[in-house]
Amino acid sequence: MTGRRPTVRRGRRPGAGSARADILGAARAVFAERGYEAATLRTIAGAAGVDASLIHHFFGSKDGIFSAVVSQSLCLDEITPAVLAGDPDGAGERMLRAFLQRWEVPEHRAPMLAVIRSAVSHEEAAARLRDFVTVEIRDALARSIPRPDAAVRATMVGSQLIGLIMVRYVVRVEPLSSADTDTLVRLFAPVLQRSLATDLGPTVAARGRPSAGGA
Repeated sequence: MTGRRPTVRRGRRPGAGSARADILGAARAVFAERGYEAATLRTIAGAAGVDASLIHHFFGSKDGIFSAVVSQSLCLDEITPAVLAGDPDGAGERMLRAFLQRWEVPEHRAPMLAVIRSAVSHEEAAARLRDFVTVEIRDALARSIPRPDAAVRATMVGSQLIGLIMVRYVVRVEPLSSADTDTLVRLFAPVLQRSLATDLGPTVAARGRPSAGGA
């Protein structure tokens, strides 16, 4: 009896939800190991055990799957409503604690560390980092800050968080690199709180308002 060659599945496969999760898990590992620039859809597909066309089906492009990995790793849509729903005076501390809790888990921070390291020398990676600040952080926060200048405030918070990430996890400057969470919260939460609550003045505040007519 002649053995049959195994059939290679292409395109959509049974259990689409499972396939998407497998791809995201593989992409997170590949981005963490190789960085944004060196990661390829073929490598991600191979690690997930799927055809590359399935990645295009779910995510469209490398940018698309990277954005999905970052969103999954940070869960900003889950974090921001919870931390901003309580006492406004404690929002900065709650936000920083929630953010640090995610970053202290290696599998969550690895994909973002890959693109932050690459952003110094690769424009495409730098563009992804800008997307993270202007879309992932700014928009997630702006939806939860009931102020007309929410976008400006959220961008300020995003820039401060990226700065902390650079110093603690990328450049690893002491004593911040080895400081415990409570110490970091004591030092940085007031800075985030000022970004969320201080008076920005009419000129700066106006830049955070949507243009008339959506223009």
